[in-house]
Amino acid sequence: MNAIILTGSIATGKSTVASLLKLYGYSVISADDVAHKILKKHSNEIEKIFGTSDRKELGKIVFNDKNKKKELENFVHPKIKENILEKSNELEKYNIPYFLDIPLYFETGNYNEFKDIVVVYTPYEIQLQRLMQRNNISQDEAKKLINLQLPIEEKKEKATYVIDNSKDLKHLQKEVDEFIKYLKETK
Repeated sequence: MNAIILTGSIATGKSTVASLLKLYGYSVISADDVAHKILKKHSNEIEKIFGTSDRKELGKIVFNDKNKKKELENFVHPKIKENILEKSNELEKYNIPYFLDIPLYFETGNYNEFKDIVVVYTPYEIQLQRLMQRNNISQDEAKKLINLQLPIEEKKEKATYVIDNSKDLKHLQKEVDEFIKYLKETK
């Protein structure tokens, strides 16, 4: 009831927004953190299936093989969701808003029990530039990574609330301030 999905796309600034929300005192459950713990906990099983449990190596495998990607998702996603729901149930006891940082919220279609969705939005061209710079990769590589996800414009249309991250950090902080004000008025 009190959970708010925080999502976006690669290099849109979702992690920065999550950090700002934590500074405001909100709890944030990170699907990426949960996934890392699950990969570590089940590394032996993953190694048997994929020949490696190294995250970078797994990334290369699933990036180039859709069947392997699906196989890994089928193994990991239910475990991630179970863990997130456990953590959510704990936070629900406090009856205050908290955030579920789920980068692939729309792509997985796995979390229908949550209705409030905040999308951190950056126009495609800025997203592309930020990703190239952040990961030190070519434009083609950046486009491939971005294209693995639902287009940010579609995510923006499906959002309950949009935080614009098309400018600098000062602008983003102002956007988060406005969102917190909205949250206090509506929750």
